[in-house]
Amino acid sequence: MARHIYACPLRWSDMDAFGHVNNVVFLRYLEEARIDFMFTQAAEAGAGEFAGGSVVARHEIDYKRPLVHRPAPVTIETWVTKIGGASLTVSYEIKDVAEDGTETVYVTASTVVVPYDLAEGRPRRISPVEREFLGRFTDEQPAGRAA
Repeated sequence: MARHIYACPLRWSDMDAFGHVNNVVFLRYLEEARIDFMFTQAAEAGAGEFAGGSVVARHEIDYKRPLVHRPAPVTIETWVTKIGGASLTVSYEIKDVAEDGTETVYVTASTVVVPYDLAEGRPRRISPVEREFLGRFTDEQPAGRAA
């Protein structure tokens, strides 16, 4: 199973009064990784329909440890844990990976995404092309759970 890898820059404005990245900013990081995955990477693979519209139906996020500002980006791994008829669940880990392979995980999360027909104003089914693209990144193991 492949995972989508996104290097997310940290911005000085992401910090809160306590000197670490604010909890709500992590949702923006997830959004950046999801857009890169579902819009940019999917379009490059010929599955660009997601860029026509999608909505978030649910977020679930577990904060594991504080993340402080530094010049280096944080790594966001993204994969798909469920593909339904008209929705999918994306899992994430926001982390650092050291040269020796050790990982420091800051956040595990998941998002339920619904493809949406903006012109019709309603959800739409996942197309076969989208399903094939998502299948390359599918692992039923949610973020933060031991294999």
